[in-house]
Amino acid sequence: MSDAREKKAHIDGLRPAYRAGLAAGTDRFLAPRRTTCPWCSSARLTRRLRTTDLLQHKPGRFTLDACTDCGHIFQNPQLTAEGLEFYYRDFYDGLGEQRMSGTFGARAAMYRRRAEAMLPHDPAPKTWLDVGTGHGHFCAAARGVLPGTAFDGLDFTDGVELAAREGRVEHGYRGAFPDLAPGLAARYDVVSMFHYLEHSTDPDRELRAAHEAVRPGGHLLIEVPDPESRYARLLGRWWLPWLQPQHLHFMPAANLRRRLTGLGFTVVAEQHTEAHDPVDLLAAVWLALDRAAPREDAPWLPEAPGALRRALRTGVLLAGVPVLLAAVLVDRFAARPLAGRLRLSNAYRLVARRD
Repeated sequence: MSDAREKKAHIDGLRPAYRAGLAAGTDRFLAPRRTTCPWCSSARLTRRLRTTDLLQHKPGRFTLDACTDCGHIFQNPQLTAEGLEFYYRDFYDGLGEQRMSGTFGARAAMYRRRAEAMLPHDPAPKTWLDVGTGHGHFCAAARGVLPGTAFDGLDFTDGVELAAREGRVEHGYRGAFPDLAPGLAARYDVVSMFHYLEHSTDPDRELRAAHEAVRPGGHLLIEVPDPESRYARLLGRWWLPWLQPQHLHFMPAANLRRRLTGLGFTVVAEQHTEAHDPVDLLAAVWLALDRAAPREDAPWLPEAPGALRRALRTGVLLAGVPVLLAAVLVDRFAARPLAGRLRLSNAYRLVARRD
């Protein structure tokens, strides 16, 4: 069977389960709307953004609210546990595993830069836990920077089990970090959370778990999207780091610094330009083209698209190639050198030492 036919058979096999899951609509995937900020408890909230799932195109509409007192941005109403399962399904694993593994596996240079951020603070950590490790590609690449470090990984998807089987991590822990942290108390010289906190339903609980797992004098390394990036307003719903409905919380750097200090950490480094991933315009153009084109086949669609719709999709995407190429050039050669000066950095990185 050809790869295309095998993929079609796989999608067709998943379609009945998705059809049954969507029969009652998508409102049941959302919790009641909050009236106060989950970060500072202020009742002064304003709507920041309404959008849809622009990557998988699963049905549903999602709202981000902003706190006018502390600046925290959060999904409101937030996905329930059932909603998280539905929208994560077939993204990082299952149907999407091969695609995401290829995407993450091709970013070794970025992973090495993340590991290098620890060198001024601990040039030879013995033990490192990567929380939200996915398929463990960061750990595999970081060994080239820190060959004497033992890397473990933790995630709630089966990707961490794949990472252990492939030897990318020495130990793979599957489950929720706050639940597993008591068994990992003071075990690690470094705990990293790369683009993990924004996915969590309760970031404060995750930070407390990190404080438990890091040994005294050890370090916590965090990288998250920067909601204060100018791209966030310039690109609106087409800014990739919004990533709805998966990203639940967006913390301004000052908020996260204060929370870490309150938990017993000292922030020893803050990086913005170094954490920037120059893909904002490319991603925005791709999301817009993908939204305009007819859908490619997916098991949450009622039926597979016919030959005409597939041809139209191909035509729309091919027509957009020159714009995509232009976006790449601007991202890498025009905007990237100015990202720090113009506050375009789409992420920031904090290094914090446990006191």
